[in-house]
Amino acid sequence: MTAENNPNPADPDAELRDRLADAMVSEAAFEGWSRAALQAVSRQLDLPAGEADRLFPGGAIAVLTFASERADQRTVADMEKEGVASLKIRDRIKNAVRIRLERHSGNREAARRALALLSLPFNAPLAMRLLYRTVDAMWYAAGDTSTDFNFYTKRATLAGVYSSTLLYWLNDRSPGSEATWGFLDRRIDDVMKIEKLKSQVKSWTGGSVRTASRR
Repeated sequence: MTAENNPNPADPDAELRDRLADAMVSEAAFEGWSRAALQAVSRQLDLPAGEADRLFPGGAIAVLTFASERADQRTVADMEKEGVASLKIRDRIKNAVRIRLERHSGNREAARRALALLSLPFNAPLAMRLLYRTVDAMWYAAGDTSTDFNFYTKRATLAGVYSSTLLYWLNDRSPGSEATWGFLDRRIDDVMKIEKLKSQVKSWTGGSVRTASRR
């Protein structure tokens, strides 16, 4: 096993865990993120009885969590490789979302079923945690160093852009998903307009406060 195949040498099961997750992403398009899918994948990979449970003690939802976090890591790696942090802010956001969806979201039907599973009330905490990790990873790779309130507003804004674009992408059948990227452009334009307005209001308010203080 090479270092490239096993990015985590401290974990001897890393390559097998990756293979199982890859197979699960494919199988989930038919069986959903379910126990049945996990069992089918175990048979496909000729795993010993109980091996899938050892690799992912939490079952199918644990595989989904692993796949999402792995996609975040790969998105960050691609963004850093392509120097996204050096671009204008709107292009950082655009590239981050597009890389995540285009390269690391897997099969559309598997992604749709994952979203359906995460939308169940008892999975709401996990859904929020995974979404936060995704947008936080994107901002990290985009070079964000904020530590004040902007840290949270940036992540909330990107969560809205990413979530709405993901939903659009799931139903997009246009060549090369061009309709999705057009939708993404429009969403970012909306965000930039809001940010510009907020800056203007802040400057106006600040000017009023300074004027009042001189009186």
